Amino acid sequence: MIKFRVNGVDREVDVDPATPLLWVLRDSLHLTGTKFGCGIGQCGACTVHIDGEATRSCQMTAADLAGKSVTTIEGLADRGQLNKVQVAWLEGDVPQCGYCQSGMIMAVSALLKSNPKPSDEDIDATLTNICRCGTYNQIRAAIHAAANA
Repeated sequence: MIKFRVNGVDREVDVDPATPLLWVLRDSLHLTGTKFGCGIGQCGACTVHIDGEATRSCQMTAADLAGKSVTTIEGLADRGQLNKVQVAWLEGDVPQCGYCQSGMIMAVSALLKSNPKPSDEDIDATLTNICRCGTYNQIRAAIHAAANA
């Protein structure tokens, strides 16, 4: 059994220690907001926070989770209140297909926590998630809106 915290709740899972966190979340815990994109840590669709750091969940194994705290897109809102990034995403009409958006929102939330007022250069250097629909202009505008909220 592997014990860790997910969205503020202590959890135990009985999985192969080599199972990627992505599949622990989706298959064992039924938290399907975290998406599978590439499986090699490049696209960012599976981004979650582990102990507050944006992490590609396809690259983290269940064994790596012991004693850690994981936040998924389902746990980002606080008592039903969307956080400022989620609000900016909705107000800026950012998603097109929406598939990458949970990972993008998680990455941006971590960025704004470490850098509350990022420049365009900071965003370009830090945000490596891929949006196949190409909504990067809306994403950038939403990041700046969230930073100013």
